[in-house]
Amino acid sequence: MHLSRYLKIYPCPDQPGLNLLYSTKQSSMALVPDSTLQAARNGSLSEPEALARLGMVVPDPIAEREQMRDIFVNANQKPRPFNGVVVLNLDCNLACPYCYEDRFRGRHYMTPEIALQLVDHIRHEQFDQGRSVKLVFYGGEPLLSLGLIRDISGQLQRAAAEQGCDYSFSLVTNGTLLTGSVVEELLPLGYCGAKVTLDGPAALHNQSRPFVSGKGSFNTIVTNLASICGLAPLQLGGNYTQDNYRDFPLLLDNLMEREITPDKVTTVLFAPVVPKSGAQTVADFNGACTCSHEPWLIEAADYLREETLQRGYSAPKPRLTSCMVEFANDLVINHDGSLYKCPAFMAYDELRIGTLGDGIGDYQVSHNLDLWKNEECLDCPYLPLCFGGCRQLTLLRTGAIDGVDCRREFYDGSLERIIRQDLKYQTMKKD
Repeated sequence: MHLSRYLKIYPCPDQPGLNLLYSTKQSSMALVPDSTLQAARNGSLSEPEALARLGMVVPDPIAEREQMRDIFVNANQKPRPFNGVVVLNLDCNLACPYCYEDRFRGRHYMTPEIALQLVDHIRHEQFDQGRSVKLVFYGGEPLLSLGLIRDISGQLQRAAAEQGCDYSFSLVTNGTLLTGSVVEELLPLGYCGAKVTLDGPAALHNQSRPFVSGKGSFNTIVTNLASICGLAPLQLGGNYTQDNYRDFPLLLDNLMEREITPDKVTTVLFAPVVPKSGAQTVADFNGACTCSHEPWLIEAADYLREETLQRGYSAPKPRLTSCMVEFANDLVINHDGSLYKCPAFMAYDELRIGTLGDGIGDYQVSHNLDLWKNEECLDCPYLPLCFGGCRQLTLLRTGAIDGVDCRREFYDGSLERIIRQDLKYQTMKKD
């Protein structure tokens, strides 16, 4: 047996002679003494079974590398639910100055005719093939199209039942219209949760996410969250800048005061503001984050994750990740019936991959599907956490999807701290 190439090893300064092993492939951890690590390095482990189960040692490193290269090829050959993002409109009742949809948003709504096409497409291409369906209703602001959510979900529920499949949906919403009565109405139709954005405490949030009228939206959103946070899973996010991220923990204190407590929130994940989709040059970025290894970003991510966990909220753990681009059957369906592989790509006509009426074309070249299948990436221990990073950020930096959005420097500076954070707070919960 040999050490996996997708393994990070961190000595434990406070426990001399011990090492923290982390498999980026299986998100598993182990503490092992120097002697065990040395035996694993030279292939002489007497009892390798435990480390093998954790993905930390493998019988054939070359075969492991080939398996990682073909991971999505194999996944696409297996039965899996259809995951679709349905963009019901590109309109919004907020006026966020950094909105990545700014260059293509407007009063564009899905029509009943396109909604019927969508339902027929999902019925024939998914339910008739025995696949269950998970949709994310997206905007703009999806709850501006509440009637369409009802109609689409009601029809898909019935179609799923006819074929013995499951149907569910979630929302990516600004939260201003997500009232208790709306959630209670949607639950019988397959509603399974929402992701809501709060950009820090009230003063910050109201500046970056005001209503179109200019009025602050913080109190409206938090009042809604307090009424719905126990009804279905709730994810919270927020968008920070280098200038304001240190104020974000105050938001968590505000939420606890309003009884939106850790036990009622699935995860909290704050992320940096990114440039508006469709920007073509560095001059268009206006200070937004386009590079994952900017020193301030590594510091901000560590600080905010620590403050989140410290208050008892859950933060996503590093794990094998993937982009919708990699899964042949997953789609973004725009309001006009056009098809994409990422919501951010809706700013680029050349990245449209088809329509509901015409079907899907070949996007192997336009989306550079094999961009991470190179020697450097395949040998990188962080590949399972990254798979080439974000194509959108590469597109914004260079004007083309012509290479990877490498995350090595970010993970070099952050992964050990993330793992040790999780160990610390897991231990505290047990105690």
